[in-house]
Amino acid sequence: MATGIKDKVAIIGMGCSRFGERWDTGAEGLMVEAFEECCQDADLGRDDIEAAWLSTCFDEGSVGKSALPLAQTLRLPFIPVTRTENYCASGTEAFRGAVYAVASGACDVALAMGVEKLKDTGYGGLPDFATWAGVLNSLWYPNLSAPGAFAQLAGAYAAKWNIPIDELKQAMAHISVKSHANAIQNEKAHLHREISIDKVLSAPMVASPLGLYDCCGVSDGAACALVTSVEKAQSLGKKDLVSVKSLQLALSSGEEMGFDEWDGDHFMTTEICSRRAYQEAGITNPREQISLMELHDCFSITELVTYEDLHISEPGRAVHDVLDGFYDHDGKIPAQIDGGLKCFGHPVGASGLRMLYEVYLQLQHRAGPRQLPDPTLGLTHNLGGFPFKNVCSIAILGKL
Repeated sequence: MATGIKDKVAIIGMGCSRFGERWDTGAEGLMVEAFEECCQDADLGRDDIEAAWLSTCFDEGSVGKSALPLAQTLRLPFIPVTRTENYCASGTEAFRGAVYAVASGACDVALAMGVEKLKDTGYGGLPDFATWAGVLNSLWYPNLSAPGAFAQLAGAYAAKWNIPIDELKQAMAHISVKSHANAIQNEKAHLHREISIDKVLSAPMVASPLGLYDCCGVSDGAACALVTSVEKAQSLGKKDLVSVKSLQLALSSGEEMGFDEWDGDHFMTTEICSRRAYQEAGITNPREQISLMELHDCFSITELVTYEDLHISEPGRAVHDVLDGFYDHDGKIPAQIDGGLKCFGHPVGASGLRMLYEVYLQLQHRAGPRQLPDPTLGLTHNLGGFPFKNVCSIAILGKL
């Protein structure tokens, strides 16, 4: 019987480029920036790597359709390299490939790299997919935009739980202010500007009730991880090991698009995926056991409803937890301690690995001025897919 991967794989090195409008370099330069930090952290070199996974989401803006750019950019020694893509969950998908390869015994050391170079497209938002999703967007949903879709999420959530829109906007503003404050302590984050509740609430409206500061931006960046078995890590003399407690992926069956019993106020994939992740990690009370979270806060409303989908806030109560400071830097479970997608940035293929990078640093007490007192378990969460974010990946890391 399958027992999962809890404590079978350890992260022995991670690296992350500076995120932002990186006009100074291409995707290859971003990968090198992250990889050099990762190798130095692990005290390993490219010849120690036996397999690699590369995640990118948009072909044209980054490295193309194959994994060859990773192999050639890093001069990897003729090893298997695989490209993964699963919308905004692509980075965690690359990590899953590397972790499973090590857990299965197929290799001792594996690399997961995520990168996205979006600013060079010259387009203010995310580029369209040159796939079936692009056809759906242009033909079936000609007026659909990401802010418009998530604005409907906000409306559905408020309606279901009878929450006044002004109160919901206050909570969303609190989330944005919190993330901006956290990012100020992060030198690699895209945005470094403190904002106020009043500034958020008076900002230009993008798609009601989402204003400008409720939306994450478009960034360039790369992040990567080197993983090995716990036994191999210990034989290398590694101390304070961070192990993978759980790694789960849930894709929709299409039920949401059929509007079966889903009323558009939350994400079914997260609700299901989180239960599996907790079971694999041996977590019975996430509200008490999780130390920090990095969530897919593409919009402030997404972060808010995810608190409930992760079974941490009670249904309909996330607004109150937010306003009470439960998820603030000094709260019970800090969320987006590095600024999140909102302020660290969202180069799609790199985002999942960037989240893991922050949790890894926190667990090793190497997060500098944003370091939390004594974290023991950290959760990362990605959403992806079109049009209802029907891909969810969750990873839980912890001290061994």
